[in-house]
Amino acid sequence: MMDKILCAIDGSKAAIRAVDFAVGMAAKFGAELQFMTVSTVSQQSASKTTFWDSRLFEAGERQIAKELHDAREVARKHDVAATCVTVSGRDIAEAIVGYAQEHGYDHIVMGSTGHTAFGRLLTGSVVDEVLARKHPPVTVV
Repeated sequence: MMDKILCAIDGSKAAIRAVDFAVGMAAKFGAELQFMTVSTVSQQSASKTTFWDSRLFEAGERQIAKELHDAREVARKHDVAATCVTVSGRDIAEAIVGYAQEHGYDHIVMGSTGHTAFGRLLTGSVVDEVLARKHPPVTVV
């Protein structure tokens, strides 16, 4: 049964495709939908660096808010109720899987850019890291 869907987004084109897919999936199954972003830098940790600039941090926070708002608007246009959350964590994959497990999500939707195996080897992939952990079922768009 698919009752709770978590869609992890990061503002990329792949994430936008994941939003569309997750909205369609939630509509089809009548599932609860939540969009999630992971913030790897907290205001507290950023303020301890020599590169601290509150305007830069606030710009990042506005970008995250816009991504979540845009995702929720896609859902609203398809008559799907959706909530949004931002979770803090240095390990993005752990934050996604941990949140999904802690809150009882039975499905995760994520976007992937489709890098080659060599490209993933060089740059890593959050999707690959999520799939390497114990997790609920994951749809990669």
